Amino acid sequence: MLKFFAIGCAGGAITGVPIGPVNIAVIDTAYRHHLKRAIAVALGGALADMLYALIGILWFGPLVKTRPHIPPILYAFSGVALIVYGILILRSRPVGPRSEDDESGNKAYFWSGLALGFALIIFNPSTLLAWVVFFGTWMADVHRMDGIAAAVGIGVGSFVWFGFVAILANRGRRFLQAKATLLNRIIGLFLLGFGVYSIGKAAHYWLT
Repeated sequence: MLKFFAIGCAGGAITGVPIGPVNIAVIDTAYRHHLKRAIAVALGGALADMLYALIGILWFGPLVKTRPHIPPILYAFSGVALIVYGILILRSRPVGPRSEDDESGNKAYFWSGLALGFALIIFNPSTLLAWVVFFGTWMADVHRMDGIAAAVGIGVGSFVWFGFVAILANRGRRFLQAKATLLNRIIGLFLLGFGVYSIGKAAHYWLT
C-alpha cells in the first residue's frame, strides 16, 4: 500500500507541474489576496484531484472503455467552463494593494478559496480523463485499497506542488503587482487557450 501511496504522490506532483487552471488560480489569488487563501485554493484543487483520481482508478476507467462517447462530452463541458472563467479574468480590473482585513486571511476567504480550487478541477472533468489515462488502465487490476492509497497520494502530491506555487507567487507579489494588467491578460488567455483546446478535442472526437 505504501508503494502505491508513494507512486500517487509522485504522480500528483509531476502532473501538477505543467501550467494549468489551478496553478494559474493559485498565482492569481496570491497576488490579489494573501498566501492563506492561495493555500486554500491549492488544497481545494488537491482534494478534487484526489476525488477524480479515486473515481478514475476504481470506476471510470472501465466505463470509458465501454462508452467512447463520454470523453468528448466531458471535454466540451470543460472547455466551456474554462472559457467562461478566462473571460471573467480578462474583464476584471487589476486590484490595488490588499487591505488589512484581506491580509488577515479570515475564514470566509479560506472557504471561498477552497471552493475555487475544488471547482476548477470538478468543472474541468477532462482531469478525470487524465487520471484514467495515467493511472486507470495501469491500476485496473490492483487491490481496491492499493487504488485508494494511490488516489490519496495523488491528492497529497498535488497539494505539495500547488502549495509550493502559492509560496513562490506570494514571495514574488511585488513583481506581480507591477505587472498587474499583463498578469490578468496572461491568466485569462491561458484559461481561454485551455478551454479552446478542450473543445477542440471534443470536436475531434465527434468529427473523426
